[in-house]
Amino acid sequence: MADRSPRPARRAPPRGGFAAFLAGTGKLVVALVLLGLIALGVSVVVAMQSLPTFDELRKSPNGQSVEIRGADNSVLVTLGPSYGEWLPYARIPHTMTAAMIAVEDRRFYQHPGVDPIGIARSLAVAGRAGRFTQGASTITQQLARNVFLTSNRTFGRKVREAVLALAIERRFTKEAILELYLNRVYFGGGAYGIDAASRKFFGHPAATLSLPEAAIIAGLVKAPSRYAPSADPIAARDRAATVIQTMVESGSITRGEAAAANLDGLRFAPQARQSGVRYFTDYVLAQVEDLTDETVEPLSVQTTLDPAGQRAAEAAIAAEAPAGTQGALVALAHDGAVKAMVGGRDYVTSNYNRAVAARRQPGSSWKLFDYVAAIEDGVNPDDQVVDAPITIDGWSPKNFTPGFAGPMTVREAFARSVNTVAVRLAQRVGFDTVADVARRFGITTPIDRRPAMALGASDVTLIELTAAYAAIANQGVEARPYAITRITTGSGRVLYTREPPDPRVLVAPYVAAKMTDLMKAAVETGTGRNAQIGRPLAGKTGTTSSNKDGWFVGFTSGMTAGVWMGRDDSKPVPVLQGGRAPARAFAAYMARAVGGTPPAPLTTEVASPDLGLEPDDQVYGLAPDPAAPGVQPDRSGEVDLNAPRGGRPAGDAPRLDDKWLDETLNPR
Repeated sequence: MADRSPRPARRAPPRGGFAAFLAGTGKLVVALVLLGLIALGVSVVVAMQSLPTFDELRKSPNGQSVEIRGADNSVLVTLGPSYGEWLPYARIPHTMTAAMIAVEDRRFYQHPGVDPIGIARSLAVAGRAGRFTQGASTITQQLARNVFLTSNRTFGRKVREAVLALAIERRFTKEAILELYLNRVYFGGGAYGIDAASRKFFGHPAATLSLPEAAIIAGLVKAPSRYAPSADPIAARDRAATVIQTMVESGSITRGEAAAANLDGLRFAPQARQSGVRYFTDYVLAQVEDLTDETVEPLSVQTTLDPAGQRAAEAAIAAEAPAGTQGALVALAHDGAVKAMVGGRDYVTSNYNRAVAARRQPGSSWKLFDYVAAIEDGVNPDDQVVDAPITIDGWSPKNFTPGFAGPMTVREAFARSVNTVAVRLAQRVGFDTVADVARRFGITTPIDRRPAMALGASDVTLIELTAAYAAIANQGVEARPYAITRITTGSGRVLYTREPPDPRVLVAPYVAAKMTDLMKAAVETGTGRNAQIGRPLAGKTGTTSSNKDGWFVGFTSGMTAGVWMGRDDSKPVPVLQGGRAPARAFAAYMARAVGGTPPAPLTTEVASPDLGLEPDDQVYGLAPDPAAPGVQPDRSGEVDLNAPRGGRPAGDAPRLDDKWLDETLNPR
């Protein structure tokens, strides 16, 4: 018989540890989500309260524009962002808003500022592709980033962007957001806002944009530099076709309207070609930051450049520079004002400014410093010197023309650019003295003080060498280059006005006059004859070994200009000589730059002080030593180039360096 006694009740099995873990984790996740939503809500409320008003956002464009003007007040270039007319939402063409929404944020009217569906779609695409290929930023997020944030791709920035987007959506209507976005987004070429973009690329206001034009502009947001019509018209049209197809898919336009949009017949506004003046404006911009700390208001920079002369300079370099070479030109008024600057043959191809940055050997144009040092030491243009072989420490310089001419005047030696005489003069005064003269005249590049330095073995920049010649033209007074005279803000507030510095005398006027005499002979009878323009002119040619560099630097009574030509890779150019293409380019520029002004003579004679002292002693205030060998010409008129400098004991002689000259010529 079966046992019918009652069985004990079955106990429920104890809950497993894993199930308990899941339950606990679920509660924690819910709690964290709730806390996150609360934190997000608080962040959005705080962000809403800190947002500017709509009117404030309209008045605060991002970025700073800089307008650079020439000496005649004409606009040379406007750099940085440009803003067109602000278009209220009601005046923005429907095709423009439809195109932007279709291509940038199709769910714009459905999401609260951040699009969860778009984010999920982006993550799914990234999962299949193994990388992010599709963005999920809404128009509101882009507005937040453009106005308040940077473009750094960091998680923190994306979180702040999302919070701001949610706050913006709570603060402004969809129409207001579109108005802000379309008037503030960057479309390339410096254009911010649809009106600036329309004027730049189509030449008319944005209020009249057609469907094809709106599609072009909407397509620029993704990659302004790639799809800009000014950069690649074909790519711009292809991108616009994608925008129009997207508009059809979103229902913004019909297929018939899309078919009627004639992208091939679209005509773009001509774009100003980057001209050679950009070398100068780049030079100016590098100095603006040192002269003002204004970073918000638009700036207007008044400069010294003569636009007509600049065009003449560009034309001269383009016409005369040999094929395959580069050319540069700097022109200075005698106070140092930069009147023209060409840094290369084509700024678009190469924006490297060879007028101020390139360091090249100057060849015989360096002889300016040899002869200034010699004149300060008592040598005169009519003194007799000898063109004969010379060897220093195993080095024997050669002349451009084979052979040696024998006795000649200092003037003739300079005009013919005789190397042996230049080296003898430099040896006589001391190669260190020549280097000190170059330093005094503003050469800042390293100087090799070995004997070959007398023939231009050390590199210089064109602008510094031109400024050195300008000091001679300025009767020995420094002509330090400057380009900016005044900086103001867009509201008219003056930030900087140039005050002329106290004049700094580099050499005595009689030294400058004698040096001018030598350079005048070089143009009239010597190597610089191709630089003649039918009025008094002084200058010097320079050609380096193997014709790698050609120079001409010279001046009239009111202007100094320097020209350099050569290859960037320093390869020889067989036809290149300073007395050929560089001298012709100088003449072509100078003839136009000073044309229309009356010719004026150059100062070639200034009486030397006669106090019973040697010329350099008169400058430095030193008493002569009657027993010391003299350096003045003897009765036969020939300078003893091997004689030591007279007028002071060698052991006690002060060094002819920049410090001594500055103290004696510019007493405090």
